[in-house]
Amino acid sequence: MNETSTNKSSQQSQPAAELWVERTGTRRYVGHNSRGATVEVGSADVEGAFTPGELLKVALGACTAMSSDFTLSRRLGDDYAATVRIAGHADREVERYPHLEETYELDLSGLDPAMRERLLDMVRRSVDKACTVGRTLEAGTEIELGFETGSDTESGSGTATDPSAT
Repeated sequence: MNETSTNKSSQQSQPAAELWVERTGTRRYVGHNSRGATVEVGSADVEGAFTPGELLKVALGACTAMSSDFTLSRRLGDDYAATVRIAGHADREVERYPHLEETYELDLSGLDPAMRERLLDMVRRSVDKACTVGRTLEAGTEIELGFETGSDTESGSGTATDPSAT
């Protein structure tokens, strides 16, 4: 078993972190995970907070970087510098990002051109294979919105039950 498959099997055996978002004010929220991390979320005019769209783009960039970390550190050393910049404007008529662009900034000047191209191909393959966020965005995903309302007539599907229909 190679190191990559060992890492994957240990990641799969760990329970997924619980995630939640709590309202702290008008269009202000704090995102949490069960490991104790937090992130401030708000509209674009809220200082010190990410917008949900920015978090989506940051998640994509972080996933790209993390998916290629092992490949790059093996060739460049553990202390290599990397930045992934993510851009894309929302289409407000349909409320979605039709195009996102990532730019991976790496100093590969110490490599000969052939090795540089081989390494970039390996990075692309690593990202294509292992970046769950990018793969999900490319394929699309189903999203189910349920509600917990504190009443006995809750519906997980988001549709209300008409009590007079019985």
